[in-house]
Parts: sequence; C-alpha cells; structure tokens
Amino acid sequence: MMGMTNPLTRKGIAVCLPLWVAAASGTTLGQTPQPPTSDEMRPKSQWTSQYFSASASRLPFSFNYGGQPSAEFLAAWPKKVETRKLDDARTRQTLTWTDPKTNLSVRCVVVNYADFPMVEWTLYFKNAGQDDTPLISEVMALDLTIKRGSAGEFIVHRTVGDGGADIYKPDPITLAPGQAKRFTPNGGRPCSTEFPYFNIQSPEGGCIIAIGWPGQWSASFTRDRGESLHLTAGQEITRFKLLPGEELRSPLIVLEPWKSNHRRSQNLWRRWMNTHNSPRPGGKRPPPQLNVCNANQFGYFGTTEENQRAWIQRYQEENIAYDYWWCDLSWFALDDKTYVYNARYDPDPVRFPRGLKSLSNHLHQNNIKLIAWFEPEHYYPGPGNWIVENHPEWLLKAPPGHEAEINQGMPLKNRTVLNLGNPEALKWVTDNTDRVLREQGIDYYRHDFNIEPLIFWRANDPPDRQGVTEIKYVTGFLAYYDELIRRHPQMPIDNCASGGRRNDVETLRRSVPLLRSDTWGEPVGQQCQTYGFADWIPFWGTGIMHSDPKDLPYIFRSQMGPSFTSCWDLTPKANYDLHRKLLDQWRSVRTHILDGDYYPLTPYSSAGTEWIAWQYHRPEEGQGVVQAFRRAQANDDTRTFQLNGLAPETDYIVENLDTGGTERAAGAKLIGEGLRVTLAERPAAALLVYRQVR
Repeated sequence: MMGMTNPLTRKGIAVCLPLWVAAASGTTLGQTPQPPTSDEMRPKSQWTSQYFSASASRLPFSFNYGGQPSAEFLAAWPKKVETRKLDDARTRQTLTWTDPKTNLSVRCVVVNYADFPMVEWTLYFKNAGQDDTPLISEVMALDLTIKRGSAGEFIVHRTVGDGGADIYKPDPITLAPGQAKRFTPNGGRPCSTEFPYFNIQSPEGGCIIAIGWPGQWSASFTRDRGESLHLTAGQEITRFKLLPGEELRSPLIVLEPWKSNHRRSQNLWRRWMNTHNSPRPGGKRPPPQLNVCNANQFGYFGTTEENQRAWIQRYQEENIAYDYWWCDLSWFALDDKTYVYNARYDPDPVRFPRGLKSLSNHLHQNNIKLIAWFEPEHYYPGPGNWIVENHPEWLLKAPPGHEAEINQGMPLKNRTVLNLGNPEALKWVTDNTDRVLREQGIDYYRHDFNIEPLIFWRANDPPDRQGVTEIKYVTGFLAYYDELIRRHPQMPIDNCASGGRRNDVETLRRSVPLLRSDTWGEPVGQQCQTYGFADWIPFWGTGIMHSDPKDLPYIFRSQMGPSFTSCWDLTPKANYDLHRKLLDQWRSVRTHILDGDYYPLTPYSSAGTEWIAWQYHRPEEGQGVVQAFRRAQANDDTRTFQLNGLAPETDYIVENLDTGGTERAAGAKLIGEGLRVTLAERPAAALLVYRQVR
C-alpha cells in the first residue's frame, strides 16, 4: 500500500517547500534542541525579578476592592514574603498583603522552576476579619503589558477547542494597532470551543500563557496604537464579598517568556508538561498504553459480563496483548427510558450479577487492568435516583424559566449537577467512588462530565456573590481528584468531559485524556486534531473501530497517540495479522510521540486534496519518527519534508516500517534537501523511523 522510492534525494520531484518549513517550524535548520540553555532561562529570571522580587513595583495581576483598582492601594498594605524550596527544580514564593482596615488577606503563591523557563502563580483572597468584606471584583489572575520593537507585529497563536468545527485547529491571529480579541469557552468547561493555551509572538520573542481553571475563564489581548499589547486572563465573572473566615482562589497562570523562536518555545512547553505537569500514579509518569473497549458495539445498555468475557477470550486467542480492559457506560444500573442513573454506581445485578469484581479478577490473573467509567457530577432527576431522593439539597438546578433550554442535547428540566462546593456532597461522592473502586477491583478511574455547568453555577449566585459557586465548585472538583489520588496512589485518572473539554493545566496535573475528543474515527479530522493538539498536550489518546483491511493502516495511523484504544470486533474469525502488525508498529514509535519534540512539516489543512505531515524528534537519543499522509484527492504521489532537530554532521538510518527498506543520509542532507516520501496509492500513510548512527 505504501512505498518509499529513493527517499533521500537532492531535489523533491513533487512539492518541496524549504522556506515555508523553516518559517513554520520556527527553528533554525540544523539546530539540535537541548534542555533549556542559560540564554533561554534568562528571560524568565528577568521577568520574575521584575514582577515578583521583594522590591518589585509592578505585579502581573489585578483586582478591584471596594470599587478601587488594586494598583492604587496594594503597595500601601503591609506585605510579607516567604520562600521555600519544594525540591531541586521548584521554589515556592508566597507574597501576602493584608488590608489593615478590613483584614482582607491577598496571597499570591508563585512557583519558580529551575530547570525550565516557566513560572506560575495563583491568587487567594481570605477574609480574616469579623465582617463581610467590601466587593472584590474583576479579578484578573493575569494583567500584563508587553512591548515589541518598531518592526513587525504581535501574533497570538491560539488553538480551537473541542466540541465545534475544526477541533484543535491552530488559528494564529495577527493583531493590528487598536485591535482587541477576547476568548472564553462555551458553558463552563475550559476547553469547550476555546482552548486555554496561547503563545504570543513578536519579532523579539514572546511568551506562552496557560490558564489552569476547570471552569469559565476569559482571556483578552488588546493592542494599543503604539508598540504594546495588554494581556488579561482570569475567571470570566467575579464580583463577590467574602464572608468572615472565607477564602477563595483565582485560576492558575503558567507563563513561559522566550526569546529563541516560536517552535522551540512550544517544544520546551511540551517538555515541561511531561516533566512537571503530568500526574505521577505510583510515583511514575503514565507510560504509553493500549486499551481494549467494546462499548460502542453493544450500545449504552448492552454490555454484560458474558459478552465482555467473550471478547477478552478472542483477544487472547489472537495473541493481541493489551494493558487495560475498558468498561464504559452501563455497567451500573441505568434506566434506558428515563436515563436515571444509579447514583451509587453499584454494578447492574442483571448485566453483571457478580459485579465487576469477577471481571477484574479474571483480568488481573492475566496481568491486565480494568478501566471503568463514572460520571459523578451529573444526574438525571427522577424516581430511583438516590441523591434526588435522599439529598436534593446537594444538587444545583437551572434557573426557573429555562427548563426547556437544551444543554448537551437534553432539556434542562432533566438535568442536575452535584454541587462539589458543598462539603457534605463532596465527602459523599468521594467516599462512594472510593468504595466502588475498592469493592469492584477497578484499577483506572475514568471520569466524565456530559453537561455544560455554567448556567447551574450562575443561577445559584446572588448579586453580591457572583462567581462564588463556580470557584467553590472548581476547588471541590480539584480536591476530589486529590483525595482519590491520596487514597489510591497507584491509580491513574482518565479525565473526560464530552471528550476533551476539560484539559486545562490544573486538571492535567491530576489526570490524562484517554480520549482527546468524542469526535474520533474519521481519519482527516484525526490528523488535524493531532496537528494542533500535539503542540500543547503530550499525553493523549483516541481509538479505532474500523477493521476492514481496506484503508486500515491509513485510518489507524491517523489517530496514533501515546494511548490507543482498540475497539476492533475480533469475534468473527479472520486473519488478524494486519492488526498485530499495526499495533507492533505503534509500540515501536509511541515513546517518540510522547517524549519527542514536535515539528509540523506541512501547513495545517483539512482539505482532501492535501498532504499533512509531522515529526517527533528525541535529540538526546538521536531518534524519531515521521508521519505523512496522502489524502484521498491528493494528486501528487511524492512530497519532500525537511526534518528538524537533527545533528547536521551525523549520519542517520531512515527505515520505512511498511517495506523494511532503509536509507542512510547525513543529518545536513535531511535538514537541507529533505526526506522524500512516495505514496503510490491514496489515501495512504507513511510511517518512517530514523536513528542516529553512533
């Protein structure tokens, strides 16, 4: 299906775009990326000294208190600074200001990284007085103005979020003088239609900004008429008084100042995410994993212990090894007419008469672990719902008059949200989930959230407490994950919210997205998702149902990630050699995909007439992988791609994983003249690995 004819040539016979590739990749041709240099660390050091030193006169955040901007009074409040080294890489600095009149405490917790050019901070507001505070409003966890030189312009590199059109499409915006852009997600989940990650580029450098807030954030970029850009970011609406003893927090802000180039800054970000912002179940970063799931074949209400065991047996017979068996919706009791969940998540005694424990024991005997699906924040009100019948005060309801409004596909009259800001509700859901995990032998907790919560949060805020329900809910959600991790330190968490709508940096410190989107399967869309998503989040997953040998390698490779889920129906007896071959190829490149520096090799395009390609490169190992896709209407059968990050003076062996053919070429040649890829059929996908000759 795929061929590689004379892969290393002086000139590409079809389309060769060296100037574009150099510009789009943002790296100097021939450059070998390494851990951050002292020059790359210097902008962060200068930045933290300017904004967070004891003598700093400016702060990168703002708020109003009693109608006055914080810049007008905060410097006059008594200030306390504490510094603590958390480990060899991180130092925490806590700056606290206290209002002598009202005893409002404003605390900024800053974490500085010694091994990456990143700094992060979170604001906390606490009422240490005996009375309600004046109104705190317009809390901007980020409020910063940056300048450029007289030439060039600011470019805001943004990415489309999940749930709409062009999922994870890179969508850079050049801001003209006087222009402003504002972004905020849809409905309260942080990655729904928008994405809380930005890279601001100017001719002299730029900065990456990420907003850690599993709620409703906003970010604004405003150009003046000169050479400055004003950046603000935070929770979208804040206008609240604090009750005595009460403390509320802001979103987390992560900042990476850079002066190298755009592509290098993105790869430093990927490395930081892998090193410092990935969860550590059992003290280790989650490795790549293969899962098997058959929920789509049996529907929401057709999963049984019997058919699960039948599929498990077929995968064993075909000698397809995997890490996790994935048991999705409906292993617990659920009414398929009223959609009333068993809120306690006890297994359905009809479909699973022995519970999940029998299934998990069977898997454990074969060194396979169990993933099970929960949705503990969202409930359908109706008879048989334990929470509705026992603790309706724990549930948030939509405001009156909105009952017919459609939210995530269903009217609001049929939806409620568990208030994680209620301590009793939070304790109950934590204890209950913990109980089920232990009783049923579940190894991997899968968390879903299929509702837009914003209308529920705001419906429960009085005029002088706007944003409070959301803040307490978000704080409770993060505490829920933290407590599950404390009780189950070996257990990974899969974070899902109708796919990838909750992948902010705070959530990803505790969990990984085994499905980066619920929109999966169609190959061109999957290629486009990888193209944009890989810039920001190294660990992600998707899956495949297609098992017809026709176009199978093309579809399979279009969605290869560090986590991969096979939904292949192997119950029909057939020749599954191609399945095994593709999985073996995935195993050979999955570490490159997770750990490698990422380089787009073509422009982004969803057109069926185009090619799309990218490279993952691991400079420390001198290895990497190139993925290239010729789409169904692409006329040219050959493209040439200039590779990135290689050592120019060293030779590399390039291998086509389909044909087994190899070529040897100097790094300088692969960088300058490029790697020539020929795909005789369409659609088709090439998978090429390379290694440095030592």
